[in-house]
Amino acid sequence: MRKIINHADNVVKEMLEGYVGAYSRYYRKHPDVNGVILKQRRKGKVALVIGGGSGHEPMFSGFVGKGLADAAACGNIFASPDPNTVYETAKAVEEGRGVLFVYGCYAGDNLNFDMGEEMLQEEGIQTTHVRVWDDVASAPGDRIEDRRGIAGDVFVVKIAGAACDAGLNLTEAARVTEKARDNTKTIGVATASAQLPGVEKPIFELGENEIEYGMGLHGERGVLRTQWQSADVLAEKMYGEIKKDTDLKAGDEVCVLVNGLGSTTITELAIVYRKVKELLNQDGIRVHDADLNNYCTSQEMGGFSITLFQLDEELKQYYGMPCYSPYYAKGELTGSSYETEPEEYGGEQSSDAPKSEELDDEVVSEPCVSRKGKGVLTELSAEDAREMLLYIADKIRSKKSYLTEIDSAIGDGDHGIGMAGGMRKAKEKLQQMEGEQNAYAVFGAAGKAMLMSMGGASGVIFGSLYLAGAKEMEAKAVLTAEDLARMERKSLSAIKERGKAEVGDKTMVDALEPAVAAMEENCGKGLLEMLKAAEEAARQGMEETKKYTAKFGRAKSLMERAIGYQDAGATSVWLIFQGMREYIEG
Repeated sequence: MRKIINHADNVVKEMLEGYVGAYSRYYRKHPDVNGVILKQRRKGKVALVIGGGSGHEPMFSGFVGKGLADAAACGNIFASPDPNTVYETAKAVEEGRGVLFVYGCYAGDNLNFDMGEEMLQEEGIQTTHVRVWDDVASAPGDRIEDRRGIAGDVFVVKIAGAACDAGLNLTEAARVTEKARDNTKTIGVATASAQLPGVEKPIFELGENEIEYGMGLHGERGVLRTQWQSADVLAEKMYGEIKKDTDLKAGDEVCVLVNGLGSTTITELAIVYRKVKELLNQDGIRVHDADLNNYCTSQEMGGFSITLFQLDEELKQYYGMPCYSPYYAKGELTGSSYETEPEEYGGEQSSDAPKSEELDDEVVSEPCVSRKGKGVLTELSAEDAREMLLYIADKIRSKKSYLTEIDSAIGDGDHGIGMAGGMRKAKEKLQQMEGEQNAYAVFGAAGKAMLMSMGGASGVIFGSLYLAGAKEMEAKAVLTAEDLARMERKSLSAIKERGKAEVGDKTMVDALEPAVAAMEENCGKGLLEMLKAAEEAARQGMEETKKYTAKFGRAKSLMERAIGYQDAGATSVWLIFQGMREYIEG
């Protein structure tokens, strides 16, 4: 096989130069060793350093990024980095709180990373490590420390990055990472060999109709060489082997990775996943997230691996935290690049850092706008409306995880992310409208920003909650309680016309319609009393959704199984009215 290289001795050096050059907005190369360094790093946290042999791209250098690793120590093709590379790479990103190393469990990696750690410890730098041993085919359970690390690296690095980014100390970050490691199981199969750059022959040879079952990531022998089998047969056998190595049972939740080894197409990976999902469904095991990609490769090796990552509530929290690198992203940090935040991120700043509106990495713990001490509002000026909607935007964004959890029970889990993203866009627009004199224009602009950014049904429906009622209204500088009630009635009518939902269909209408009725019944009592009544009516409507089967959305197919769960859209409506009341009340 001909490789597109210059000289075999320079493959890793030139590869890293090209990789860092292509993504220079994110990375720099260590000047003295083959280390990839993240430019924008969160200050004052445990540093996460990953690494191993090159040739598995995008693992490991491609998993350096925001919410992932701070650096990767890269060895030669399929060879561990030397201790000095480990030491120098870690020194470049250490922030005073210690270094957590994550790498695959191979003899060379274990020896070299151990020596690198010793060199750091001699200088008073705290270190610890988590070795990934997810390959269930490589050793029995009673010798788990002899198992290899393969594609399970993806989930372990994801969780380790989130734990470090969350500010956990070294001991706690290692504990969470170890839990992720111990909940991750993988098995692989090879259909064709890889060939090292500069070497004339493949690492191993397979007959025309042979496959290597339980293959490692460097061409290591598997547990069985057998005849070619169909995708469904392979997937069922591999799933069974993983299942035997876990305590998975009905009701448990997993993330699934079907990983290509280098030359396997997404088409093939998808066919394998189809069977894996069928088997999980049969066993009553829920899929929280799934990936089909070539993340942990072996040059051009043919074949794939299946990884199951078993979640509990703690691991789900860290898995849900956003991360971004050019080759791997989760949560809201998906885009061409991310915002520079001088207060939190140190290290080298990118010269072409994007504008703040490109991505949202802000963790909103509570609404940022406050009216404390300013008394109860009796009417809503345009500026009051703008600040109220800013308050609601932050409130909804702070509830992203809560809304995601509710939606995950009977939907596809994206409602919290969608609402948070839409509210972020609304906030950006509202921040540009200081000095606006038309209160209706404020509502309309926020609604349009949501409508144009959220996607899915929620974008249309919740965008209309603000936009439809304000559309074509004669400009007013101040809105009364009656004006607000009239506007929301108009929005409700538009939403019902567009979505065709009625009370009892387990949608946001179940909360919105009683809230609007309460506004109309109580608008004569003033703004605060009206919104108190609307908030309570929305809450009751939300609670009523637990009694209903669903007529729309993902939950429709669940029929009676959706009973007992509240609707996520109705929950968002209640939170919005709660936010209105809180702001008006001061």
